[in-house]
Parts: sequence; C-alpha cells; structure tokens
Amino acid sequence: MDVAALGVMVPIVAIIGTFVMIVYVRKFENLERMSMIEKGIDPSIFRGRQYRNTSIPLRASLLLIGAGVGLLFGYWLDSMTFMDEVAYFSMLFICGGVGLGLSYLIEEKKSKEVKS
Repeated sequence: MDVAALGVMVPIVAIIGTFVMIVYVRKFENLERMSMIEKGIDPSIFRGRQYRNTSIPLRASLLLIGAGVGLLFGYWLDSMTFMDEVAYFSMLFICGGVGLGLSYLIEEKKSKEVKS
C-alpha cells in the first residue's frame, strides 16, 4: 500500500472507529438500564457515581497553553541566539511542565476546599 494512501486512511479509520465506539457504549448503557427497569431496580441509583471531573480538561488546557508559550519562547530564543531545534524542544518541555505544575496546584487547592 502506498504511504500517501495509508496516511489518508489512518485518520479516517480512527474517526470512524471512535464514532462506532461511542455509539456502542451508549447502546450498551441503554440496554443495561432497560434490563434494570425490567427487573424492578431503579436505575437512578447509579446517577450518584457520575460526577464531573474537571481535572482532565484543566490539565490538558494548561499543558497545551504551556506548549504554545514554549513554542513561542523557543522561536524567540532561536531567532536571538541561533540555537536551532534545541530552543524549541527545551522551551516546549519546560513550559509544558510549568503548565502541568500549575494544574497540580489548582487541583490541590480545589481538593482542600472540598474537604473543608
């Protein structure tokens, strides 16, 4: 198979596979609830375990913001000192790590507020 054709097919197959997976997960959740109703069990007892976990979007957003700032700093450092690729990678990892560190501090602050 040609490399270009494979490069086009991989994202298409990934998108279709993700869509099919979401459809089947929703279908099986519905079947599970329907069987609980048939057996006389209230399916609303499982609503309590579904809580919003905001740490994953927070972590991802701060990581991407840090990566963007790192690329910007890397470009600036490359243009000022002519360091080539070293500037991009070093600043990308440093600023991405700072973003993850910030997300950790915010999550710890939230967990302390919830506990108290």
